[in-house]
Amino acid sequence: MTGKDLRQMLLNKWGRSYDVQVRRTSGKIFVQVMWKYLEQASFPLTEAEYIAHLDEIASYLNGFAAFTQVENYIEQTRERPRLGKAVSIALNLGERASEWIL
Repeated sequence: MTGKDLRQMLLNKWGRSYDVQVRRTSGKIFVQVMWKYLEQASFPLTEAEYIAHLDEIASYLNGFAAFTQVENYIEQTRERPRLGKAVSIALNLGERASEWIL
């Protein structure tokens, strides 16, 4: 998976290039699809910076072996990012969770 693949998945689902973040909260790791998107005039990144950011997120997902979880969740969810409300995807890392949560 690459950043371009992740962007295409977001575009296919919601029609916008949303920002994606990885967060650790309460001993769990979440992927959050934020409400800001590249096509907004106020978005703080250029397209090249955005793709580089998504490449970094994709490398985490590949390291977690969690790309399929994220892809399935995005395909199946009825949620959508909206102002002040991200779509949060809890990653199930199984026995490997302790490797990532310190």
